[in-house]
Amino acid sequence: MKTSKTQQDKTRRACLRAAVDLMTQQGFEATTMKQIARAADMGDATIYKYFPTKEKLVLGYFEQAIADALVQMGKTKGQEAFNLQERMQLLIDSILELLLGDREFVTVAAKLLARTPMLLLSDELPGKRALKQMFEDLLTQAEASGEIPACAYKPSVSGLLADYVLAVLSYWLRDESEQFGNTTQLVDLSLGVVVLTLRSGLIDKLLALGGFVLRSQLARLLQGGSGLLELAQLARRGLDGARA
Repeated sequence: MKTSKTQQDKTRRACLRAAVDLMTQQGFEATTMKQIARAADMGDATIYKYFPTKEKLVLGYFEQAIADALVQMGKTKGQEAFNLQERMQLLIDSILELLLGDREFVTVAAKLLARTPMLLLSDELPGKRALKQMFEDLLTQAEASGEIPACAYKPSVSGLLADYVLAVLSYWLRDESEQFGNTTQLVDLSLGVVVLTLRSGLIDKLLALGGFVLRSQLARLLQGGSGLLELAQLARRGLDGARA
């Protein structure tokens, strides 16, 4: 009997939920596909139709989480009055809010992903393409409203912004400040830098001269997360000084 897309989505989500709960309790290595299948009330073989391996389950979680966060973001009222920074802030807040309840699992998953750093900066990372498209849409809206000048490297900028979200996530997982205050400060500062750079038109020159360097630094920050707040503070001071 052929299952409907709605039933398939329900089964897929049940599988992901079971994996999150079990891996949070037992760890990635100690959790088996059979355990996940039974916790999700699935046949032992059925789970492989949705996720061939445990690694695919972890990647599938991020793909689903990003998709759900973008849907949640779209439900926010009054966005037509938001400027670019406010819209990007809403995007990041939506992602972090959705991941908050699964933070222990996300920490486990992040350690797994860190074993393949090239995947982190690849478009093959689940959810990455959706993030890039959302940022490209936000930049297009900002161009149309006259908030920023036309960006010649919009796909590249969108890709860097998607990588930036992953760097923020890595920082957030290490943030032990009260109510993640350091992450809030980081996002506010770094988005301010991004928007100032876009408004100034400098972003095209930066990408033309140092796109590879920027991506290399993001890769380093994704793996360690150290110095990200200090880097944002320094960049903001530099841009503020240039405008003075």
